[in-house]
Amino acid sequence: MAQKPNILLEKAGVAFFFTCALISVAVTAAIVLSVAVEAYLFFQKVNLFDFIFGTKWSPQIAMRADQAGSSGAFGAAPLFLGTLLITLIAMLVAVPVGLFSAIYMSEYAHKNLRSWAKPILELLAGIPTVVYGYFAVVSISPFLRKSGEIFGLNVAAESALAAGLVMGIMIIPFISSLADDILNAVPRSLRDASYGLGATQSETIKQVVLPAAMPGIMGAIMLGISRAIGETMIVVMAAGMSANWTANPLEAVTTVTVQIVSLLVGDQEFDSPKTLAAFALGLTLFVATLCLNIIALRIVKKYREKYE
Repeated sequence: MAQKPNILLEKAGVAFFFTCALISVAVTAAIVLSVAVEAYLFFQKVNLFDFIFGTKWSPQIAMRADQAGSSGAFGAAPLFLGTLLITLIAMLVAVPVGLFSAIYMSEYAHKNLRSWAKPILELLAGIPTVVYGYFAVVSISPFLRKSGEIFGLNVAAESALAAGLVMGIMIIPFISSLADDILNAVPRSLRDASYGLGATQSETIKQVVLPAAMPGIMGAIMLGISRAIGETMIVVMAAGMSANWTANPLEAVTTVTVQIVSLLVGDQEFDSPKTLAAFALGLTLFVATLCLNIIALRIVKKYREKYE
């Protein structure tokens, strides 16, 4: 008889956990469905091929049909290129600095140094993105312009390079903290076995620790990429809102998330192509993120199989 309450409690716990999981799945499905329905309405008005591969983005719809520019232009390729460019610059900054700092903190730093250095590094993750944007505007952008003048380069007041550099600084603590925890999770016995075979500390890190931690490190990098793709405020303040079809990091560009915010600000008709374009961009961003996660899972699986 004493076991019956425990069985009932266990069943209630299982039902509670199942309900929580079901709610999360249902909310995700509802979000995707709502975005997909609105995106479908948009693609009924704008050709999918023109949207994906068009190089002119000007979604301004006039109030009257006789006004200039009443048709608009919905080629989103400049937005995709701008998002890719800024994300690439950010990861070129964040991955080396974050990973190498994690290796130092985990393998080389004294515990006293680690006890205060790691919390200071993680403080970067708590700084609001608007502060990073302000830092980019008042410090990084003027520095890049002055540096460009020295080398004869024309650097725009708002540039992809400024936004990417500051975004990379913002992402450093995400990669560093996760990579540090992953490196510390590698069993000490693996290091001791390597030292017992005569390997140096650097050889042990390269040949033993990093391969063992690589699945988790790749996951941290993919999380950083997702964070960079979804950033808005830094791009608005440092890179501007101009949808330029360019791969030059010294020019102004914009991203998908910035345009989504721009399209949904103010009084808009929900059945107009301009407003519906935000949902099309959101659906495209969702598909891109899903593909990125699938690639990340395959990379992690590959490294795990190689190590095992």
